[in-house]
Amino acid sequence: MESSIRFELIKEDKYTKARLGKLHTPHGVIETPIFMPVGTKATVKTMTPEELKEIGSQIILSNTYHLYLRPGHDLIKEAGGLHKFMHWDGPILTDSGGFQVFSLGDLRKITEEGVKFQSHIDGSRHFISPEKSIEIQNALGSDIAMAFDECAPYPASHDYVKNSLERTTRWAKRCIDAHQNPNQALFGIVQGGMYKDLREQSAKELVALDFPGYAIGGLSVGEPAEMMYDMLDFTVPFLPREKPRYNMGVGTPDYLIESVMRGIDMADCVLPTRIARNGTFLTSAGRIAIKNAKHERDFTPVDPECDCYCCKNYSKAYLRHLFREKEILGARLASIHNLHFLLKLMENIREAIRNDDLLAFRETFYKKYGYEL
Repeated sequence: MESSIRFELIKEDKYTKARLGKLHTPHGVIETPIFMPVGTKATVKTMTPEELKEIGSQIILSNTYHLYLRPGHDLIKEAGGLHKFMHWDGPILTDSGGFQVFSLGDLRKITEEGVKFQSHIDGSRHFISPEKSIEIQNALGSDIAMAFDECAPYPASHDYVKNSLERTTRWAKRCIDAHQNPNQALFGIVQGGMYKDLREQSAKELVALDFPGYAIGGLSVGEPAEMMYDMLDFTVPFLPREKPRYNMGVGTPDYLIESVMRGIDMADCVLPTRIARNGTFLTSAGRIAIKNAKHERDFTPVDPECDCYCCKNYSKAYLRHLFREKEILGARLASIHNLHFLLKLMENIREAIRNDDLLAFRETFYKKYGYEL
């Protein structure tokens, strides 16, 4: 499949499966491995595009399902595409809407043709097929689109997951046939639940379709961490070395580090902004719940090792005050900090890979953060 992106593999770590790369897209070059902030509804919550760039964001993710419902892909296309609509001139990845549709539970019905569902907003009835998902993503004009898939629940039976992944493969072929935007790359999504034989089947079927990149879906959906790592260890070797690999929906520091060590190049998650709105900060010494009374007269930064705008200018005491008074600035500052923290973590990971030092970096980071190896 011809692609508008090109992945340049620069270096592989001596002691792990981690690798450094550059992903060339129509809207810029991305250094990998990367973390992608999530802008579900064409905005990373509380953040301006300028602030995202300042903290090191290279690419953001937006959501097909939500943008289809509001404001509608036709409106965004009329505005000149998603980049222009949201004033972001860097790369954008859009997910297919599959995960959101399948998480609707009783509000949706799966058929071979696609998925009938009711809007979570107003109960209105809709239908998304592989062709419709691609039509929406073509209109949005993202740099990377994702094939429409079914994210099987956890736990699920072997029979259910097998039928699901085989439908996902058939849908992937329909996505390829429907894809019409030459400036947009289409990635496939490996499914298979927690079954190794099904992961192998899915990976081989999708690699045969020659996508320019591959995501591993259906992980970080409630399974134990060790099970996710085991699935990554098993699945990644089936994916082409010369193409980017994306672990969907992971955003805790340990999940990011462990994914990279297993050969993953891209990851995304709503976690840093979601927990920010609840007053939780990611720091080099672990998580801090800023509303706790012990911070009332603490005039030190949230993280003395951090050089983000929040840590350079505000104290724990002030941040606690903002959250107790439900001031919007609190959520903004926490979002700036948490996103900066993860983007800086990925920058440090890239440097560690460059120096063949990732294992030592992980050990030092885990010890300070409070993780056990």
